[in-house]
Amino acid sequence: MNIMLLLEMASGAMGERVAVGSSASGWTYSDLFQRAGEGAANLKSSGAKRLVVCDESSPAVPLGLFAAAWAGVPYVPLNYRLPDQDLRALAQRSVPAVAITDAPGSERLASIDGIDIVLRDDFISDPGSGHPCLESASWDMDPDGVALLLFTSGTTGPPKSAVLRHKHLVSYILGSVEFMGAGEDEATLVSVPPYHIAGVAAMLSAVYAGRRIVQLSKFDADAWIDLVVAEGVTHAMVVPTMLSRIIDALEARGGEELEGVRTLSYGGGRTPLPIVERALELFPNTDFVNAYGLTETSSTVAVLGPAEHREAFASSDPAVRQRLTSVGLPLPAVEVSIRDESGQPVAIGTVGEIHLRGDQVSGEYLEQGSLLDDDRWFPTRDGGFLDADGYLFVQGRNDDVIIRGGENMSPGEIEEVLLQHPDVKEVAAIGVPSTEWGETVLVVVVPYGDQPDTDELRELVRRRLRSSRVPTHIEFAKELPFSETGKLLRRVLRENYATLGDTSD
Repeated sequence: MNIMLLLEMASGAMGERVAVGSSASGWTYSDLFQRAGEGAANLKSSGAKRLVVCDESSPAVPLGLFAAAWAGVPYVPLNYRLPDQDLRALAQRSVPAVAITDAPGSERLASIDGIDIVLRDDFISDPGSGHPCLESASWDMDPDGVALLLFTSGTTGPPKSAVLRHKHLVSYILGSVEFMGAGEDEATLVSVPPYHIAGVAAMLSAVYAGRRIVQLSKFDADAWIDLVVAEGVTHAMVVPTMLSRIIDALEARGGEELEGVRTLSYGGGRTPLPIVERALELFPNTDFVNAYGLTETSSTVAVLGPAEHREAFASSDPAVRQRLTSVGLPLPAVEVSIRDESGQPVAIGTVGEIHLRGDQVSGEYLEQGSLLDDDRWFPTRDGGFLDADGYLFVQGRNDDVIIRGGENMSPGEIEEVLLQHPDVKEVAAIGVPSTEWGETVLVVVVPYGDQPDTDELRELVRRRLRSSRVPTHIEFAKELPFSETGKLLRRVLRENYATLGDTSD
């Protein structure tokens, strides 16, 4: 197995289809294959052991991904938004390497021993630097070869290098994508950063399906909408914050409909029910897909598909309607087990830690080795439960659970209730220290305009949930801290509001 197999199949069967860029002037699959072979030849001649990409989305990203696979070296995308010191530290951990970057990036990575810098535009225009394309199918088919190294966010220490081998990525694609399943007119918009597993998975999926890849270098809701229209985008994947801002932008434009969007996938974090409901109302003819996955699982492991969205949205049965807050059913090749702190499976409907098993699941880091147990189960550190019909509900990282008086509370359930208030745009719930209870609930609210009455917010939670969930503290802010990939940074909130812990509540 090698992910180059996916491009070889696409090039052989759909060589004249446009693979990357504008339908009028982009690279065809044959072009991408040829250029990947030239880039691989250049990499081999350099002696580099890794290909680093430190840049926004551009054709250099899929080109680099496949050139590295052909050359037999790991592809390592870096978070270019990091401070210089942190970025250089990650680059130093990747030597000896060729680094593809733009002019500002070349200055940031300058003078690092073992890093050979190639400007992005030069790589795009001449990936081989004069080297001819390698012989077709000359790549290593060892399934255990490392295809991708992705650095974690490092929220609890230095970033770790998640290892994805060719067998993991190919297993994911073969198990979830139909070869040549896309029509010639289909195009997918990739707007997540290139160092996110969702971006890598979207490109591999598009290549195998035969769908044209359109890229947005920096996310902006209006730019996203304009690009969808200009390029005839039919498929897209967004994270929850992106989806919320796209909806706001469309409503600001008078409820404009993007009729050409056939499928809109969302994931990468918990998506509040009100956002999902607004999206379904605004995109009545679009198929929605909620995808749950992790870097360590090669992206998606569970999906709530279009039919499930429609059924739940139209249902008056609360249990069926509640499925809109689930991530759907596991993929056929993925097993899910919910376990307690001792590692034992729990009953249906009981919250525990989500464990995953399947050929696409890596669960490996360069620094720690494999975290799979003897039966190849991977502990995700995500809390959740399965309902009687097998739908998976994810409640967030176990580290984010609020523990009040020994009672575990999901921040997400509190947030979803508060988002029902018409004046609440965004909200985050965290635990803050309490002498009496251990922790108590604090919520940070971003209002649409005027601040809603705090007594109204507390009463809303009291009516919908148990009284223990009622926030002790309610703070207002202009915005919440999110990562570049749309994840709420609760640790930042806990740091900012730690002094509000009440010793007399």
